[in-house]
Amino acid sequence: MSLSKKSTVIVENLRKKQMRESISAGKRLDERGLDEIRPIEIELDVIKKASGSAWVKLGNTEVVAGVKVETGEPFEGLENSGALIITAEVLPIASPHVEPGPPDEETIELARVVDRGVRESEMLDLSKLVLVPGKIVYTIFVDCSIINVDGNLFDAASYAVVSALASCKLPVFEIKDDKVVETGRTQEPPITTMPVSITTVKIGDYLLSDPNTEEEACMDARLTITTNSKGSIVAMQKGLKGNFSVDEVKSIADKARIKGEEIRGKLKGLINVG
Repeated sequence: MSLSKKSTVIVENLRKKQMRESISAGKRLDERGLDEIRPIEIELDVIKKASGSAWVKLGNTEVVAGVKVETGEPFEGLENSGALIITAEVLPIASPHVEPGPPDEETIELARVVDRGVRESEMLDLSKLVLVPGKIVYTIFVDCSIINVDGNLFDAASYAVVSALASCKLPVFEIKDDKVVETGRTQEPPITTMPVSITTVKIGDYLLSDPNTEEEACMDARLTITTNSKGSIVAMQKGLKGNFSVDEVKSIADKARIKGEEIRGKLKGLINVG
């Protein structure tokens, strides 16, 4: 399913005026501060047949991610690494503005941004997921389904994927007589860090963290920054035609580190990882 560009939420002029007046006074229409993130709820193991899963609610945006583990050939050029594949889909129940059909550019971008944050942070030590170098490796699929849209799919999907991966149990495979055999045992995933993304948008001259749907309809630019457990920036993605000044990017990066650490603490406490 895809998010229709033609049916993007239209905010009436009066509502836009109210929004800008509120923002200029340091508050948003939902009464949050400009850098305040909506409440986050996370539940693990919501898909019993999956190797790992998580439901995330960010404000009213809801996402479910599930992990499936198989074996297969490694990617070309990555013969000594396991394979990680992250996909995203916006379900038809998620919004009246979702149209049937293959994923559009926005949904493809969503999957790529989430994937980049996880991959570039090296959240999983893929070198430890090799059964036969160059021939057989673990292949980890993470399917991310958007079940309700109310802004900031990037962060909500990222939190769901990271939570599902960090809490999953990988099946233990062995090679016997040149064949892959599942032992029935499980093992912890080789987690090295917990990436957390923070998305900020620009409306006029103001920067807002974690935009809702109405705010996204009025934004001039968007910047998603992912940090690892050390607070280092591992990925960035800018969207739309608007610009950010150097000082604005620095400010957004500082907030991404601070807010990222707050959310990372919540994830670590829930999943019980170091």
